[in-house]
Amino acid sequence: MRCDACPVMCYIAEGRSGACDRYANEDGQLVRLDPLTIIENRESAGGEGDLVPFLDREWDGDLITGEEHFVTAVGAGTTYPDYKPAPFIVASEYRGADMVTIVTEGIFSYCGAKVKIDTDRHLGPECAPVRVDGEPIGHVTTSEYGSQMLSLGGVHHLTGGSKKEGRITCASLLALCNGAAIDVTIDGGADLTIAAGQAPIVNGQREERMRVGCGSATVGMFAAQWQGLVDEVVVVDDHITGVMSEHQAGKVIGWEPTGIKILGRRSTPGRYFQVAEPGTGWGGTDLTDPLTILGDWNPKQARPGMTLLMVSTTGENAAYYELNDDLIPVQQDMPDRLRPSVARIEENCEPALTSVLFMAGAGGSLRSGVTENPVRLTRSVQSALTRVTVGGAPVLMWPGGGITFMADVTQMPKNAFGYVPTPALVAPIEFTMSAADYAALGGHMDYVVPLAEALKGMPGRQSDHVLSGRRTVARQQRAPWPVEGGTPRTPKVAE
Repeated sequence: MRCDACPVMCYIAEGRSGACDRYANEDGQLVRLDPLTIIENRESAGGEGDLVPFLDREWDGDLITGEEHFVTAVGAGTTYPDYKPAPFIVASEYRGADMVTIVTEGIFSYCGAKVKIDTDRHLGPECAPVRVDGEPIGHVTTSEYGSQMLSLGGVHHLTGGSKKEGRITCASLLALCNGAAIDVTIDGGADLTIAAGQAPIVNGQREERMRVGCGSATVGMFAAQWQGLVDEVVVVDDHITGVMSEHQAGKVIGWEPTGIKILGRRSTPGRYFQVAEPGTGWGGTDLTDPLTILGDWNPKQARPGMTLLMVSTTGENAAYYELNDDLIPVQQDMPDRLRPSVARIEENCEPALTSVLFMAGAGGSLRSGVTENPVRLTRSVQSALTRVTVGGAPVLMWPGGGITFMADVTQMPKNAFGYVPTPALVAPIEFTMSAADYAALGGHMDYVVPLAEALKGMPGRQSDHVLSGRRTVARQQRAPWPVEGGTPRTPKVAE
């Protein structure tokens, strides 16, 4: 039999599955292999629900409301070819309001992942290619406060390069969005192992914490705690190295000048840029010996025996020095009086994590599964009349034209993503709105099914495949209930 769930149009022999491993030929019927995923309104303890049969009792007529269950698009199937209504268009009641949720798995060529990596180490120059198995799958973007960012995927890597580049990009995005780890290499930078919700591994070293702040901020936060314990403090940082005696925070509390000289580009007092090259050493620099950023001390202010603490912005690196008779810092054992302050820096650093946001633009094909006039859905989303979720997870909707969104993959059920070998990712997407709004935007009202029927695994009449089972999962910890925010308002779509 021929499967038309995506543009590949596989011919599937009996007992075999298609190229995507999502559909199979079972006794001459097209079967969706991944179970339909239902979210129950109970908070997860971090695990997944068991695979359970469809509603195992006859519906007794009691109202099943959207406050208890939410039908996600995971395992639901797609709208391809584009003219078909979505696999599930579900009617429910939420807090006394009649709601409709349209459920489909979208085929996304215009998609990727925005990856935030909490680390003080230099990963690579901006715009440097990020590679898997030698193929470019994205690039480095900006550094943020205690984190560095990667932009992975996108249509040009999926379809604009070689077949190998597209295949590896798709496989990498699929693994990353489904919570698996991938190994990447950055040109002119680091080797990384990254997985959503896990600490990044940089050049074989597992990151423990992100920075408490830049060097200047660290000086400002802890100035009073160092006063009277040490004569000078330098917080080494790739971006802004802070010097206590020159910094405004030190001056306000009466810190005496020490005659220290920093080899870097001076910004405002006590703040220095470009003290070293970026790297994986102290404070995200290439330093292994922090004394290399010091020049000669001013003998008019410095004196033998003066004490110096040098520390990184994570507290991972710290050293204590005393000036000898020639005003040269000599390293000594860290005195007990300074250990609590270094520990305090570490305490104020948050655990290092890799955060993965799936980003995509929802185009005409899946919008046709919602309404015969796709632009009305776009306007409904832009007007906040329609709530968009991805596998039940909330999304950040970008302003401007189209339906462009980002969603945290850790807020979705496990293995929520699939692929087609065009190549493209297959991602769940749900549109929830009031029943009145759905009618006003010209929705497929003839295909609406009650929630109770959907829970029994009964797709709308447009579906030409059967489902293999149902998976029930709990709502993710701290995640909002997917329907919240979708309560009805005066329809404006028809305008």
